[in-house]
Amino acid sequence: MNRIVIVLLVILFVGPPSALISVAAFVNPAARACASGSLIVGEIPDSLTAETRSGQSITLNRRQLTHAATITTIGSQTVGVGRDGVITALMAALTESSLRMLANSGAYPESASYPNDGDGSDHDSLGLFQMRPASGWGSVADLMDPTYQARAFYGGPSGPNAGSPRGLLDIPGWHELDRGAAAQAVEVSAFPDRYREYEPAAEAILTALTRSGGTAGVDGSTPPRVPETTRVVFPLPEGTYTSTDGFGWRIDPVTGERRFHAGSDLAAPAGTPILAVADGRVVFAGERGTYGGLIVLEHSVAEQTVVSYYAHMYDEGIHVVVGDTVAAGQHIGDVGSAGKSTGPHLHIEIHPGGQDQPAVNAVDWLAQHGAAGVGDAAVTIAGCRPERTH
Repeated sequence: MNRIVIVLLVILFVGPPSALISVAAFVNPAARACASGSLIVGEIPDSLTAETRSGQSITLNRRQLTHAATITTIGSQTVGVGRDGVITALMAALTESSLRMLANSGAYPESASYPNDGDGSDHDSLGLFQMRPASGWGSVADLMDPTYQARAFYGGPSGPNAGSPRGLLDIPGWHELDRGAAAQAVEVSAFPDRYREYEPAAEAILTALTRSGGTAGVDGSTPPRVPETTRVVFPLPEGTYTSTDGFGWRIDPVTGERRFHAGSDLAAPAGTPILAVADGRVVFAGERGTYGGLIVLEHSVAEQTVVSYYAHMYDEGIHVVVGDTVAAGQHIGDVGSAGKSTGPHLHIEIHPGGQDQPAVNAVDWLAQHGAAGVGDAAVTIAGCRPERTH
């Protein structure tokens, strides 16, 4: 308890304002409940049969599953969404359109000229989530684009609507709601209870889409090659950190000896979200000597194996387990000060070629690979603490 009090004081009086909103997620156990697993889409099946909550069987074709893959991919690239957010979005799209891109030629004749999966007739609603131009969701051209619709549903700092209408990330405490209520908070339907019906189907769809990127290899078999990453991002949200120590020879701040520093140190308030720098697989998650709490990810970047280290987390700040596949920008842990550390910070290492290869300057490597900054975490990023088997 004393450590929690100290962390809160650091966040309140030292950390940037954007960290304040994450305090609730840090101290509220309900805010820490989420599912662990892959958000990287593998091969899209030709069809999939799933069941609803009431036991009704539904069969989706490849076109519908491709839309589900788009929703999943956009969710994996949007800070704060996570697996729960993707399942919520799939529930909403299943309910609203059966995962079909619907035109509405009665309200907007021009909508039929865009690629679509049929014609709808619900007021002036369009697309996967049945969004209405008249409600401010976007133009007809916008809403006939599946990627735009997914971004609008998730909302948040990177969403197209600046919080009006509200996307999922614009709903205060959305991750504390059950998924059906969270979907309703975005869709504002006259039938608020219907989204829960599709929760089992949404979970089955996500599992099927990400199966090839799941936990293969944790039973001792040789895991498949990590898929080529879709992008490279910076490991902390913009505006949350200060660079305090670089790569190379230095005077060790603890021992006073001259030693080589294999990583880059980025000071940030305890609890600041740590983000995966690229799509990849978790090969270590736990305590390791002077690193304290450590996560090690393996990636494929430009057809080269690259390994990234994220150190000094507290045990409760590690949100992934060995075998998980993660997406670039996914929240994998929280900044801490465990191990050999003089204060809350992220120690990040990059090892091109694998764990047994020398580290390079992480900040330089990220810059050379066009690492995108992920907007400052003004929206609470829900954490979780899955059971680990190490």
